[in-house]
Amino acid sequence: MQTVDVLVVGAGLAGLRTACLLARRGLSVLVAERRRSLSAGIRTTGIFVRRTLDDFPLPGHLLGPGIRHVLLYPPSRRAPIRLTSDRDEYRVADMAAVYAHARDAALAAGAGVLLGARYLGFSGGVARFAGAGPVRAGFVIGADGARSRVARDLGLDVNTRFLVGAEIVHPIASGTSTPAFHCVLDPRVAPGYLGWVIDDGRHAHVGVAGYPEAMRAGVRHLLDAFAATAPGRAAAVGPVERRGGPIPVGGVLRRLACPAGLLVGDAAGAVSPLTAGGLDPCLRMAELAAAVTADYLRTGDRRALERYDGVALRGRFRGRLLLRRAFGGLRSAAAAEAAVHVLRARPGRALAARILFGDGSFPDVR
Repeated sequence: MQTVDVLVVGAGLAGLRTACLLARRGLSVLVAERRRSLSAGIRTTGIFVRRTLDDFPLPGHLLGPGIRHVLLYPPSRRAPIRLTSDRDEYRVADMAAVYAHARDAALAAGAGVLLGARYLGFSGGVARFAGAGPVRAGFVIGADGARSRVARDLGLDVNTRFLVGAEIVHPIASGTSTPAFHCVLDPRVAPGYLGWVIDDGRHAHVGVAGYPEAMRAGVRHLLDAFAATAPGRAAAVGPVERRGGPIPVGGVLRRLACPAGLLVGDAAGAVSPLTAGGLDPCLRMAELAAAVTADYLRTGDRRALERYDGVALRGRFRGRLLLRRAFGGLRSAAAAEAAVHVLRARPGRALAARILFGDGSFPDVR
């Protein structure tokens, strides 16, 4: 039976980044992932915001061109609000390549990566898998997504509030469009969230997300209907890929750690309640999780785990939770039309620009 200091369940960006940082600290680390290929089952759009690009060493050759323009549309799709930044605010990544890059970094640091191992449970210090033998671990990190099995096994909190999203991704002909982020507020196709087209001049991502209980027609049907009339869409010139999955929007969970392990990424609820962005928070929480884990395993002092406190982190984003409730309350086209009208005024535009182009991060783990 293999024995490691830390077992990381899930080879998404949060899990691989945490594993890499722990291995660099001299711990023996194994990452176990149910997928046989990191290019399969990708769920995220792959939008990196400026503050992430500023603070983390992301491989620039795996990122698309910068995007400075955001257009906000009401349900009528008429007269969008155009917001323009003087800096590149977004870049869309080739996520399969980003995952491969993160895996290579973890391997180079000394971590092991085991693919095709479906996690079955953890008890008595031993994790069991389908497709691989058991692993004895001193500490388990749950990076296994929004509906984390590790969280339940460790007795930690689990996500209870979700959006469900789906998108179509396809290459487009170079030079046929101007990079832009198109956002449509329309509860008929995306109740509680929005429909989007993000076009960086190389690929187009067309998607919708919303509260599942309100998507009576089903997310795939709503996506297909939206894609047929979505603003800013460009014709595909290559194969079309479909993505989708749950997005936790209840904010960082309160109980994130115990002496047996902790949670990172979507498993920890590290997704902005307002924007549903998860790549920036997953990287920031990975840094904190690695530091806390290494300190705890080095000293054996349970007080080290108190630094990884979801209650304290939640206290810093009450405003986002309030805005999430307000956003979720837009359940009619008329209400959404009125909300966009309010955003046309100077205070509304300033609020939208602060949300879309802001310098803050969620959660603030400093």
